[in-house]
Amino acid sequence: MSTITGTRPASGVVAVRRRRRVVGLGVLVVVLVVAGAASLAVGARALSPGEVWRGLFAEPGSDQRLTEIRLIVQTVRLPRTVLAIVAGVALGVGGALIQGCTRNPIADTGLLGVNSGASFAVVAAISVFGLANPFQYVWFAFLGAAAAGVVVFGLASIGRGAGNPLTLALAGQGITVFLAAMTTAVALSDQASLNAWRFWNSGSVTGVGFNVIWPVSAFIAVGLVLAAITLPAINLLNLGDDVARGLGVNIALSRTVGIVAITLLAGAATAACGPIAFLGLMVAHVARYLTGPDYRWLVPYAGLLGAVVLVTCDIVGRVVVRPGELDAGIVVALVGAPFFAALVWRGKFKSA
Repeated sequence: MSTITGTRPASGVVAVRRRRRVVGLGVLVVVLVVAGAASLAVGARALSPGEVWRGLFAEPGSDQRLTEIRLIVQTVRLPRTVLAIVAGVALGVGGALIQGCTRNPIADTGLLGVNSGASFAVVAAISVFGLANPFQYVWFAFLGAAAAGVVVFGLASIGRGAGNPLTLALAGQGITVFLAAMTTAVALSDQASLNAWRFWNSGSVTGVGFNVIWPVSAFIAVGLVLAAITLPAINLLNLGDDVARGLGVNIALSRTVGIVAITLLAGAATAACGPIAFLGLMVAHVARYLTGPDYRWLVPYAGLLGAVVLVTCDIVGRVVVRPGELDAGIVVALVGAPFFAALVWRGKFKSA
């Protein structure tokens, strides 16, 4: 009888917690929809909800005023809103995954060298091949990000410290510093590369069309599937390698799948809009505060939070320096740097 009465409260607490998490996900979806709608309406020319709606579905050849609204909504604001959502989800999920895979609460997707790999590939492609169109050099950026991730993971998988999260962090830092130096050397030797790199490196969701967004989204979708597959194993890995191994987890395989997912997510997002610092780190901590350490909930929260934050920062960047704009990556950094400093000051870093 005591067992039965002792079980009911525990199951009730679990049910309440689950209900709150589901409600939280629903709230985040609603907030994201509102932010997306605001992104379509806010800019150098403000549009009413009715104008946004008509602009979304207007056909070419309408009257001049409606044609202007259609061009603003369909060719400028809709692509940047979709890219902000897709990249925000990818960086949020990637940030949570890298913290889980490395058991490092200050890890970010840049830890694998994907940002520096993409940057080097962009300036090298522009310098060697004379590329100028984002659709052309985005693929070099993705290949550079993926190659850097593979090299970092390969270096961390050999030697006495193979598979150690600290070894992964050190390998990532070494490759990042090396590629950053190479990027600077190439960019300073070629004016065209320097100009393109400065624009791309600021982290912007503007100037990219659906011809880039859809292929990049396909890679991100694969990364999300791999992330979903590895979530139960990450929960066990955070209990320690010995415990996870005792519970039947293939540690090497689980970490490999996780690193591949992170590389796809961060590499594709970085290739499309440039490096965006602090986003994955920031939303992963907020998600952990809201959901606890269970990665089956933490990762979806981090993805939605990443999309909300990136869309919101893009909107803020359009408003604060009118009639000009601040790139979304700059606004994220302005928010993320104090957030990171506050975490350090308050000593809130917990084991991932």
